[in-house]
Amino acid sequence: MRLEAITWDRLGDRLAERLLDLEPTDGGPWPRIAFDGAPAARPGDLAERVHEALRMRGRPSLVVGTEGFLRPASLRLEHGHQDVDAYYDGWFDTGALWREVFGPLEPGGDGRVLPDLLDPVTDRATRSPYVQLPPGGLLLLHGPLLLRHWFPFDLTVHLFLSPGALRRRTPEPEHWTLPAFERYEHETDPAGTADLLVRLDDPRRPAWNG
Repeated sequence: MRLEAITWDRLGDRLAERLLDLEPTDGGPWPRIAFDGAPAARPGDLAERVHEALRMRGRPSLVVGTEGFLRPASLRLEHGHQDVDAYYDGWFDTGALWREVFGPLEPGGDGRVLPDLLDPVTDRATRSPYVQLPPGGLLLLHGPLLLRHWFPFDLTVHLFLSPGALRRRTPEPEHWTLPAFERYEHETDPAGTADLLVRLDDPRRPAWNG
């Protein structure tokens, strides 16, 4: 796959320009975009950059991170703090994401999205108010392991790190999660299935296939 070197500013602008013409595949009024990547790839940073570029173009969008939809610690840590299978299959509350984020953006939905549900630090409900996303507004959802849940995305962006770069950029206390991303690569092939690929082995010099 051929990748083109690009600056972060140009990447945000190019993605925003592409999203301006994106039509939801289900006929609804709200395009849904995935920014998929391991925490070390910082997919939320790119989502925020695109959000700002869209704002400058007069297009509303809402950034939502899956870290705000963790399951309670009593459930996700039931088998210990470093259980790889639990991280892969049970850390994120996909049911709540379907109910509170994707459901309201289906055709006939009301567009009222809950931006987060659980504070990952306090392990308590955030009690955040719902956000009204107007017709034509875009959902920018970021987080790890997104492309294995059959979420109804209209465009997917995968932030890729080679195994060596992923290990180098993942803090030592979180190295226990690395086998989950190896499994994700093997079972889902996010680099091959995403609509757009951004390679970040050198974070100062991203490259993409857009």
